[in-house]
Parts: sequence; C-alpha cells; structure tokens
Amino acid sequence: MVKKLFENHPELKNVFNMTHQITGHQPKALANAVYAAAANIEDMSAIMPALERIGQKHRSLQIKPEQYPIVGENLLGAIKEVLGDAATDEIIDAWADAYEVISDVFIRMENRLYKTAETQPGGWAGFKDFIIDRKVEESEVITSFYLKPKDGKELPQYIPGQYITVKIDIEKEKYTHLRQYSLSDRPGNDYYRISVKREDPKSEELPPGVVSTDLHELFNEGDILPISAPAGDFYLDMNSNTPVVLICGGVGITPLMSMLNTIIEKQPDRKVYFIHAVMNGKVQAFKDYIKQVAAKEPNVEAYSIYSHPTEEDKKNKAFDKEGFITLEWMKEILPNNDSQFYFCGPEPFMKVVNRALLDWGVPKENIRYEFFGSFGDLED
Repeated sequence: MVKKLFENHPELKNVFNMTHQITGHQPKALANAVYAAAANIEDMSAIMPALERIGQKHRSLQIKPEQYPIVGENLLGAIKEVLGDAATDEIIDAWADAYEVISDVFIRMENRLYKTAETQPGGWAGFKDFIIDRKVEESEVITSFYLKPKDGKELPQYIPGQYITVKIDIEKEKYTHLRQYSLSDRPGNDYYRISVKREDPKSEELPPGVVSTDLHELFNEGDILPISAPAGDFYLDMNSNTPVVLICGGVGITPLMSMLNTIIEKQPDRKVYFIHAVMNGKVQAFKDYIKQVAAKEPNVEAYSIYSHPTEEDKKNKAFDKEGFITLEWMKEILPNNDSQFYFCGPEPFMKVVNRALLDWGVPKENIRYEFFGSFGDLED
C-alpha cells in the first residue's frame, strides 16, 4: 500500500521518513493503527492514547486534512489487491466508511493541536527558522545543538519529554527530510536543545542516517534549521511527587535528560533514579554532567550499565554494572516498585524493561515509554 502511495503521490516523500519504509517500520505501524481504529470504530475511547500519540506526530509533521483522502484511496486499493475476489463491494464500502470515521477523528484532533501550537505564548504555525547558537559534542556519536529563534521572540513552553520536528533540504536530495528529535534540556531556557546521534550504516540496505550525518558534518553554529513547535504525548507528570525512575538505552537518554533537569529545577524534593544503559564510556552522552548532578543533588541517584566496557572504563570504574539491565539488578538498587517509570531506547531494550516492570508488578499506569521513529509494540 505504501509503495503504491509513493508511486501515485511522490510528493509525500517530503513527509515520510524513507528509512522507515526500507525497514518496514512505517508500513507496519500504519497498518496496525488503521486496524486498531477499525476494530474499535464503535467506541474509540479505549485507543485514544494511541490516537493522541499519532495526532501529535501528525501535527509536528504538518499533516493536512487534504492528505487523508490520498491515503484512504491507496488503502482501499491495497485491501482490494490483498483480498482479490473476496473484496466484495460490501467489504470495500465498509472499509471506506470506517476510514472516513477514522480520518475525521484525526482531522478534528489535529485542528485542535494546530490551534494550540499557534496561539500559545510564543507559538507559531508551520515551521519557523532557528539559528544554531551552539554545537557541543557529548560523546563520539552524539552532538547537541542549541537552537534560538531567528526572530528573537520568546519560546513557547513545552512539557519535559516532548520533541520538535526539524526540516532539512539537502543538496542533491530531491525531497525534503523531516525528523523528530527530543528536547534534551528543561523548559524555561532561551533555547531549545536537541542531542542527535550520528546513525552510521548498519548494512548495504540501510544507509547512514541522511539527516543525522548531515547535522553532524555539515551544519555549524550560525546555520539555520526550520523547526515545528514542540509536540508529543510522552512527558513527565509534574502534578505528582511520586518517586521517578528514568531508564534509558543509548540515545534514548534525550527526553529523560529533559525530565531529570526539570525535576532538579522544579521538584528538588522528588526522588529520582537515573539509569543509563550504553555500550561504553566512549559513546555515553552527558556522562560527566550526570555524575556531577548525582553528587550535588541529594534527591538524585544515577547508575550506568555498560554492555561492552573498554579497558579504560574498567580501570576508572566508570560504570555500575557490566552487561545488560535485569529485573534482579533493578531490585538491588531500587527500594521498591512504587514509582513512576519512564523509559526510552532501542526497541529490544524497551521490551526487556517493559517485561521486567510487568513481572515486578508495576501497574501499567505507572509505566510510560516512547518509541523513536515509528510506533512499535512492546508486548509480543
């Protein structure tokens, strides 16, 4: 379905992440979303959190109402192709009716989100030019970009954990590239900070990350990046004083850094445990900063897990656990499971964490997570 969508409407390549098409993540996520919505067509309340997540991403990407009929047309075409002779007029009409209901839900939701983004103090519509004020290397693979609005106006507030969308036009590339990056510092500063991992090629089929590589190699202080206003439904519960456990794998640290810095600033009496699982000290971002925070702030405990520590890491005792995160180890460092758990990282890592927390009896309402890129499913 997605292949035909791009063949019929190549302009949509300006919106979709084409790497996710190669991996199959985007088509799978789209199919799952449509099926879930159709299955709950009589009462969508059960899946509203998932719909809100998608709506937030659509608003960030600037998806417009006129694009829904295009997707619907190609969806119905794909259903006909898959079902063959079984695709009766009655079945196709039923799917068409269901898609109309689904698209109407998204359009109304996204209109509300667009209005909020534009009318809030400092808000704007579409993409706005920001200047790269500072570019700071955080590890061998992660670099932070401090972004300030070119027009010098105030920045709208956001909730720690949310992200922005960056729009990049690359020389010799036919289509615009849009990428979401979590804001990696607390709200209230005169800048937005994103911390980007350079995605090196994993295989011949999966080339290096086009946008992440160019950000690292071609964009420098003083350059312009157009971004959309902050969005996202993964964020810190600021109305609670319950202890917080922040668990991150690799570059999944970025939204949790925003949460950590917000707790330090706004809730200094709220206990927070910060756990970062990473390959080794060479690729661990914010390593020294987190150590300083844990030493200075009485409410913060920080732990590092290295799967493949270097000899220097071992010599300097730079980590707390070698290997991978386990429930047994979490039980050793945490007093109990009575906390709010937030986690982000590679999908296999997140599945392990999610399974461990469920096995420990943590209520689902206290388990919160975010996928980078396409939405996935943590429970097989």
